[in-house]
Amino acid sequence: KKNTKVLLQTYFGDIRDCYNKVVTMPFDGIGLDFVEGKKTLELVKSFGFSENKTLFAGVVNGKNIWRNNYSNTVNLIRELGEYCNEIVLSTSCSLIHVPYTLKNESSLFQEYKKHLAFAEEKLTELSELKKILSCSDPASTEEYVDNQKLFNLPRNCENTAVQSAVSGLSKDDFIRYPDSGEREKIQKAVFNLPLLPTTTIGSLPQTAEVKENRSNYKKGKITFEQYVTFIKGKIAEWIALQEKIGLDVLVHGEFERNDMVEYFGENLDGFLITEKGWVQSYGTRCVKPPIIWGDISRSKPITVDYSLYAQSLTSKCVKGMLTGPVTILNWSFPREDISLKDCAFQIALAIKDEVLELEANGIKIIQIDEAALREKLPLRKSDWHSEYLDWAIPAFRLVHSGVKPETQIHTHMCYSEFADIIKDIENMDADVITFEAARSDLSIVDTLSECGFKTQVGPGVYDIHSPRIPGIQEIKKALIKMLEKIPKEKLWVNPDCGLKTRGKTETVASLENLVIAAKEIRRSLSV
Repeated sequence: KKNTKVLLQTYFGDIRDCYNKVVTMPFDGIGLDFVEGKKTLELVKSFGFSENKTLFAGVVNGKNIWRNNYSNTVNLIRELGEYCNEIVLSTSCSLIHVPYTLKNESSLFQEYKKHLAFAEEKLTELSELKKILSCSDPASTEEYVDNQKLFNLPRNCENTAVQSAVSGLSKDDFIRYPDSGEREKIQKAVFNLPLLPTTTIGSLPQTAEVKENRSNYKKGKITFEQYVTFIKGKIAEWIALQEKIGLDVLVHGEFERNDMVEYFGENLDGFLITEKGWVQSYGTRCVKPPIIWGDISRSKPITVDYSLYAQSLTSKCVKGMLTGPVTILNWSFPREDISLKDCAFQIALAIKDEVLELEANGIKIIQIDEAALREKLPLRKSDWHSEYLDWAIPAFRLVHSGVKPETQIHTHMCYSEFADIIKDIENMDADVITFEAARSDLSIVDTLSECGFKTQVGPGVYDIHSPRIPGIQEIKKALIKMLEKIPKEKLWVNPDCGLKTRGKTETVASLENLVIAAKEIRRSLSV
């Protein structure tokens, strides 16, 4: 490398498994995460740090949007100074995970903004920390004093009723009765669906006119009544289309929703919504994660009106469509003053209220999506249960534990591979689980068979991430492959994922082929 300086940057946790090896390797600098790295400080103190290397100390959180507590950081750096000759202040990871700047947030009150730091503000924090630490008396600097005043202010984000509800939860609150096998018998008698029932995952095409309707309402160009009239018109259009196509279980299409998490953040108490807080999701797709400011509760119905309107248009079941508590938590910026477990349970109780109101109003099938369940697994498999699954799975169970046996609970999983947590997924105790499967060559089917999966399942029969229309024979081939491993009584037929990114023409053609294929296989099974 000659005169080139080489930095080894680590992030998203500590490197306890290889720390001793890393510090002996010929790097000029080593970046360590002191935010998510629970054992990083302990590793430095126990094993030391090379005197000829520079420590890039990740002390400002690159994944969350809260202000840095300068007192804690100053104490940390002082402690590290006993083991390291040269320290560079850094973020814990890339700032791609947070929005660009708070300067663009004109509608957020200052009482909120002063507690937040987006990417640009985090760079300011690093600059201020450098100035503070360069002073012989850090606590006397203006930046330090102002920061401590901020952290001494109450945030007024507590809801004692919510806290009491969470602390009062018992074991029975996470158990649905009767067991899944008994519920399946009850539901088959109630719904009388054909073999291989057909459905979609939830969202339908968010066309330019759907987006324009939402934009016009937000800009004040149309009234709320006009906004709702348009949405109900789209719902009626697509209920009729789904009936014409021949789907067995319908959806309302989610035309009122900008995003499956942001929409619930807008309608639950305890969230903040930004104007321009965009972050990359994947590829060129960006999302605007809500901020969990305080205790979460539900003060009004969220999806009930549109669900009931859709159900009033058809004799077929229309699924109520909700986002699950773990996905809402994982795709939001979480609080740092309470545990993720407590936050997940708060969200679960709020969504549970919505589930029970949908049920009370006659919605018989309710889907609670957990698209982001797997992605927040800790990096170390040994931590999966103790640090995550031991509360994430119960959070989902809490949402639906109070429904009647004849109410059918669906969930959907996507964006991940599930083989290594398939038993935990079954422990969610849903009645039907749909999986993204087509892009992985239906590998999930083998996994389900090998583990003796008992829940009804719908592995996706075609990939929705492309405008390509799957042929009837292609879908039949997928179903035949599934039926080699999954009992016909347990198999649902559906696309891989929601259809919001697709156009109307390709969506209708694809679903027509899906229904034809399912019917042809269905007839062959009844011979």
